Amino acid sequence: MEFSHDLEKYIRQHILPEEDFLTELERETNLSCVHPRMLSGHIQGKTLYMLCKMIRPKRVLELGTYTGYSAISMAMALDTDAILHTIEIFDELEEIIRKYIKKAGIEAKIRCHFGDALELLPGIDEQFDLVFIDADKRKYPDYYKLVFDKVNPGGYIIADNILWDGKVVDESEKNDPQTKGIIAFNQMVQTDPRVENVIFPFRDGMMIVRKK
Repeated sequence: MEFSHDLEKYIRQHILPEEDFLTELERETNLSCVHPRMLSGHIQGKTLYMLCKMIRPKRVLELGTYTGYSAISMAMALDTDAILHTIEIFDELEEIIRKYIKKAGIEAKIRCHFGDALELLPGIDEQFDLVFIDADKRKYPDYYKLVFDKVNPGGYIIADNILWDGKVVDESEKNDPQTKGIIAFNQMVQTDPRVENVIFPFRDGMMIVRKK
């Protein structure tokens, strides 16, 4: 769901304030990166922060770091003994990612990996309490299959962009590869008896999946 400018401003004024370094990160992303709309931003960042505060995961996995906004938001909510692994396919973003992780003072909580998540994930010897999927939409079903056994019982998978600008119900977009990936993922989760799921219909849609 897209909000009007005035309503989004009102929401921002009535949630946890955005840290200065995250404001700076959003500005730098918009000035220097392709597709800056991919950045999570204040509202989604604080939603992820709050979910981490509620779940209190010891191990978190993120697929799709982009410039690091969501990873930093989640890591700030973690206990001191928790670790977040984040995987980004574009290694040219490493400098900006590490720059803002350092500014946030959470270097000890984050492990950055660069490359294809489907290739790297089998080499990460961890079990996770929370997985955040926000990478190549075409591969969402593959990500789900690959991470599922790495999620602890009672753990969560959160998938971003599962409404995909409304294209999931637009017949003219049914052959678009990314739309097809999102639709296949949504159906896969909906018919999986091993999980419970709900959609948060804000921004571009977030699916919250709990492993039974």
